[in-house]
Amino acid sequence: MTRDTLEHNQVPVYFAAVLLAAAFGLLAPSLAHGLGALVTPAIAVLMYAMFLQIPFLDLRQSLGHKRFLAALLLANFVLVPLLVWGLTRGLVERPALQVGALLVLLTPCIDYVVVFTHIGKGDSRLMLAATPLLLLLQLVLLPVYLGFMLGAQADVVVQAGPFVEAFLLLIVVPMILAVITTSLARRSSLVNAWSNAWAWLPVPAMALVLFVVIASQITSVVRDINLLLPVLPVYIGFLLLAPLMGALAARLFALPAVTARAVTFSASTRNSLVVLPLALALPEDVRGVAATVVILQTLVELVGELVYVRLIPKWVWPASR
Repeated sequence: MTRDTLEHNQVPVYFAAVLLAAAFGLLAPSLAHGLGALVTPAIAVLMYAMFLQIPFLDLRQSLGHKRFLAALLLANFVLVPLLVWGLTRGLVERPALQVGALLVLLTPCIDYVVVFTHIGKGDSRLMLAATPLLLLLQLVLLPVYLGFMLGAQADVVVQAGPFVEAFLLLIVVPMILAVITTSLARRSSLVNAWSNAWAWLPVPAMALVLFVVIASQITSVVRDINLLLPVLPVYIGFLLLAPLMGALAARLFALPAVTARAVTFSASTRNSLVVLPLALALPEDVRGVAATVVILQTLVELVGELVYVRLIPKWVWPASR
């Protein structure tokens, strides 16, 4: 099996991980609960493996496609946040649901969106080149969005200490290590071999994270299922409306078909497993529910992507364009 085969079959791999995790968590809850201790190291491994695949050192090259980047940034950092703000107004009285939904819906995907863009006949090369900029901007803007949309609750729900610690240890440190590794790999065959070996790991690492998180949390999900129901209409609304935001931005900048589809996929696909450590760093009274809300979005989104890869090529700038 090749890496391309593994990456193109990542959706069934993730669904298998989710189903196995749910079965294990429900059939052996005491054992599954112990997997909670593996969540942080599993996420750290995933972050490093994933960041190694992002061309941080080629960021300058990606900045040359100005119309594409303008549409991408407009969709992800203006139109989608406005959509998310509107969709989450009904969760104001449920801070755990609201902060979980905001964390995941405000952050554009930087990993499997590249694969879905390729399957959906979009420009996956440009999408990959833009991932460093997407990651850096979302990390800078996320606190701004949270402060605005949570209002007075921001200081209560998002406590700075644990949030910053999780951000540094599980996002910044793996990102720096990945950039150093990539830089050294250009000069050392040994480091290059190390980097190539890690290139196989993003899909297995993501499946592992899904397994340990869902297995350790599934009993809480089942227990609190009624509590989670209000967020489902938010996710379904996002699933239906986010592609319109991407298509609108692409239309405003008169993008050709393949780049327009890339913007549409980016606007519709979110960064659930990058923000999961931030959800797990929230205060104890909202942490469990917020993390479950983030994972729930992943499950809804994976189903939605199966629809997107068929409809977006037909709907966004059909083949004749």
